[in-house]
Amino acid sequence: MRRYLRENSLSIVFGTMFLAALVGQAFAGQAEYNNQQQTLGLDTISWFEYVTSADYAVDITENWQSEYLQFLLYILLTIWLVQRGSPESKVLGSEGRETDEAQRVGGYATTDSSRWAKAGGLVTSLYSRSLGLVMGLIFVGSWLAQSIAGWATYNEQRIGQLQDPLSWPTYLVSADFWSRSLQNWQSEFLAIGSMVVLSIYLRERGSPESKPVGVADNATGTED
Repeated sequence: MRRYLRENSLSIVFGTMFLAALVGQAFAGQAEYNNQQQTLGLDTISWFEYVTSADYAVDITENWQSEYLQFLLYILLTIWLVQRGSPESKVLGSEGRETDEAQRVGGYATTDSSRWAKAGGLVTSLYSRSLGLVMGLIFVGSWLAQSIAGWATYNEQRIGQLQDPLSWPTYLVSADFWSRSLQNWQSEFLAIGSMVVLSIYLRERGSPESKPVGVADNATGTED
């Protein structure tokens, strides 16, 4: 067990922090929601009612979709685009999908390669793009969930103000939907862009996201 925890400590810690933040957000969100209800002279709701509400769902999913969009774009763009001096970039001149030999695909697979990499044909083609495909599916799923939950929440507010509810397609082109989306997207793009550029000049000793402390600023990717 000790060995398992050590070898999987990064995913375990992040998973634990995720669950703690998710629960914390639920309690904080319920308190904020009930404060607003009391201000308007309306009934408050229980914690369970809040976590099964569209209000909670839209807050969760609008963050998830922006995070997965960020990583999807980062995964795909770093295939073709490079940044001189950044460890977040491939080595200059290695842009593109790379050769089967470089990727250890098909006949170039080694004994410890995945059987999907050895299979060849459509199976290997799909496996070689599986990370982007899964990230893309999660993004689309969370974006769809956000749009539906946001639509329900927005219409709830409109009905409370004695206004007619909107259809889902109408909500998709509304300022409310795009304000929720873009305020998250811009922060994700800023964070990734900052990481790419700052890692050229700054170091964090021992981190795989940083170049070794003594490596030159213009060394790119895994160059020494």
